[in-house]
Amino acid sequence: MFKGEALDAVADVLAWVILIVMPIVAVVLFWLVHILPEQIAEKRHHPQQEAIKTLCLLSLVFGGLLWPIAWLWAYTRPVMYRMAYGTEKHESYFEEKAEKARAGTSTAEEIRRLREELEVMQSRGALPAALQDLLAELESLHEPAPARRTQTAAPARPVPPAEGR
Repeated sequence: MFKGEALDAVADVLAWVILIVMPIVAVVLFWLVHILPEQIAEKRHHPQQEAIKTLCLLSLVFGGLLWPIAWLWAYTRPVMYRMAYGTEKHESYFEEKAEKARAGTSTAEEIRRLREELEVMQSRGALPAALQDLLAELESLHEPAPARRTQTAAPARPVPPAEGR
């Protein structure tokens, strides 16, 4: 196929690709695989996602030995965490749900469930200050204003009878 100068040129290009491009690709792929547990934990709103992220970083240092532990941890349900704190979700979950409530895209049932979960966390004494403010805001969003009730419940005006028929 290749002979002489062409073979040397192809070999030179192949050597540069193997020496320069392949190590960069290998490092990037190694890094992308090692951040998968962190991304999974964030997507699932795992309450211990910071610890999973730390384990992923340690796994990079130790050559990937800790990666399977981080991956399994990202997929587990933190049962004992729920027993201790009243939730199995990270604070970002509540903040995202509150944004939906502020935008008006969540239903009254979703707001009620969010409030209940925050109240359970508060009763266990595990509610951070930011989530306490969020709970107060949700209570004001959930309670309809008395003026709105009277406007929607106002009787309709009687329609005058049609004339000329």
